[in-house]
Amino acid sequence: MTVSLSPASPGSSGTRGRLLRSLDWVAQPAAAGAAFTLLALGVVTWLPALAALAHALQRWRSDGDNRSFTGVFAAFPRYWRALWRQSALGAVAVSVLVANCVFLSGRSTPYAFVLLAAQAGILAVLLIHCTAFAAYAALVPDEPPARWHRRALALAFASPARGTALLGAAVSAAILTLPVPLGPLLFGPSVPVLLALHFAAPQPERTS
Repeated sequence: MTVSLSPASPGSSGTRGRLLRSLDWVAQPAAAGAAFTLLALGVVTWLPALAALAHALQRWRSDGDNRSFTGVFAAFPRYWRALWRQSALGAVAVSVLVANCVFLSGRSTPYAFVLLAAQAGILAVLLIHCTAFAAYAALVPDEPPARWHRRALALAFASPARGTALLGAAVSAAILTLPVPLGPLLFGPSVPVLLALHFAAPQPERTS
């Protein structure tokens, strides 16, 4: 009996390539999010870790570098030296805001509701700004942090649509990945950062 082996059709190869690219869009953000989560366990390390996550994802977007997990750790020392003071102040500020929200949520007066809404609004603004800040820290790493802040303010708040999209990406990524083990920790930080990178540099050119 003779068995003839025919090469895979071009259509099947294209389908396989599209499937692999789709899986990469899940694997790389998850890997970067896992590295961020480990680094952020230090509490005061969260902002440099977020910038390092953005750096690794930008390398993946622009150069096709698939080492997103180790890339976050490799980029972290540089951002830690530049951002550790701001990261510590941010950790304190977020802790105070969260504590205020927890306290006010147990009160039923209109005054407490207004204060709770204000605290939640400040948290949302910080989330949007820090996401855009991390994107610019990755895109222009040689600039000083003050320039990253100015660029982030323009990106996040010059257009209400962009700011709303960044906040929506963070909230939806955390909610939609709840059925996945550790899903919000893996995709909660990486998905909005990817969107911020897209807004800031919409057409990256791959070099490999």
